[in-house]
Amino acid sequence: MKKYKLKIKGLDCANCASELESHLQKIDIIDNVSISFMTENLIFECLEENINAALEKIKKVIRKKEPDAYIEG
Repeated sequence: MKKYKLKIKGLDCANCASELESHLQKIDIIDNVSISFMTENLIFECLEENINAALEKIKKVIRKKEPDAYIEG
């Protein structure tokens, strides 16, 4: 497992970050998901060979649950 750190922008509040975190934790190919509203960091772990699929699943959940939020970069 490798740890990844992404910038997540557009979250309105800490509660939104917490709710989104709980939805992302349900993705089967990622572990140890953490979102910090203050630092705008999304941290998770996954196998290197699964990173592209993981990013697609993460973006899909974000679009569905928090349409104004996005991964920067």
